Amino acid sequence: MKRTTLAAIALAVTAGLGLTGCAGAAGPAEPQAAEGKTRLTVSVWNYEGTPEFKALFDSYEAANPTIDIEPVDILADDYPQKVTTMLAGGDTTDVLTMKNVIDYSRYANNGQLQEINSVVDKLGKDNLAGTDAFNIDGKYFAAPYRQDFWLLYYNKDLFKAAGIEDPKDLTWEKYTEIAKKLSTEAGGKKTYGTYHHIWRSTVQAIAAAQNGADQNSGDYGFMEDQYNTALDLQKSGATLDFGTAKSQKTSYRTMFESGQAAMMPMGTWYIAGILQAKKDGKTNVNWGLAPMPQKNDDGKVTTFGSPTAFAVNKNATHSDEAKKFIEWAAGEEGAKAISKIGVVPALQNDSITAEYFKLDGMPTDDLSKKAFTPDTTELEMPVSDKSAATDKILNQEHDLIMVGERSVSDGIAEMGKRVTSEVLGK
Repeated sequence: MKRTTLAAIALAVTAGLGLTGCAGAAGPAEPQAAEGKTRLTVSVWNYEGTPEFKALFDSYEAANPTIDIEPVDILADDYPQKVTTMLAGGDTTDVLTMKNVIDYSRYANNGQLQEINSVVDKLGKDNLAGTDAFNIDGKYFAAPYRQDFWLLYYNKDLFKAAGIEDPKDLTWEKYTEIAKKLSTEAGGKKTYGTYHHIWRSTVQAIAAAQNGADQNSGDYGFMEDQYNTALDLQKSGATLDFGTAKSQKTSYRTMFESGQAAMMPMGTWYIAGILQAKKDGKTNVNWGLAPMPQKNDDGKVTTFGSPTAFAVNKNATHSDEAKKFIEWAAGEEGAKAISKIGVVPALQNDSITAEYFKLDGMPTDDLSKKAFTPDTTELEMPVSDKSAATDKILNQEHDLIMVGERSVSDGIAEMGKRVTSEVLGK
């Protein structure tokens, strides 16, 4: 397996653009697959630090010895922009990893992805969590291979030391109460009752999910209670304040793995990270999982999440092989490959879930298992050609509210005003 970096792609694109005016000129030479094999290129981010890609590619090559997968490696922070640039330049990478549904919607609506309804039909729409996110007027241009959703991580030892029961059936009110009780300071060391990362989804997406609201609507009154909760936790010192977390680029992993936070709402993708940290001896935190706190105490659990998917580039060199890879990656064998390293697959069934909880270091208590079965998982952001522009505005206003430059009511009003005018054109 070879690995192509963005520097190589940039060189190839530049060379190609420079030759477009010369009829018959040869383009840049592409890396070749091993003799007798088909070279399948797949765009990824931070290949060395994202073990699911290697797990999938190694397993697929083992099962398909005539395929040589070449990851096209891109920095995570640069990924959306780089893929956008690649597609605009006519890049021929075969498989494109869809990091989020906002980018997917843009690429699909721009006609830059191939329809793969046949693949989705073979896999079965009802078998894959998150498939609906890729439905655009009855057509599918990607298939999810993993489905992350948000739940609550907690430090069992800190709960036990404080004499507090494990966090089951929490409302946001009860969650706030517990967070304040768990916040302590001794010998100059602060332990926070919880940690809320700086992403807007920590407030806005959960508010939308638990209120059945649309983040593209231009009406954001449904966010008020969640913002008041977040600011109350911050003001009381039960969580690290937003301004400090952002300016210092605080790592949520460090906050939890060092024992600085007793609780932390976060996505299931972090499970693989903390399992590896425990294995490497980088943390000794005794951790568990619990369902996300809820708006209501009716016993139902609603959270939000986002699928990660594979799509076929409109200009793919090997379209048929790309479709076969996606069918495998999103199916039973791909699900087993990533489950083994703690990544939650989109394909959900009892056998895969049972194997997941056999992972070394995985908490096996009933509460942790319950956290894996929310009643409803709403999409983190709607699939729409308006989502990218809305997301930018909501991010900007979120920051202003969290640092106190706008009141909750003024910030929500400004969100609505801007989205209605700048995005919805009303």
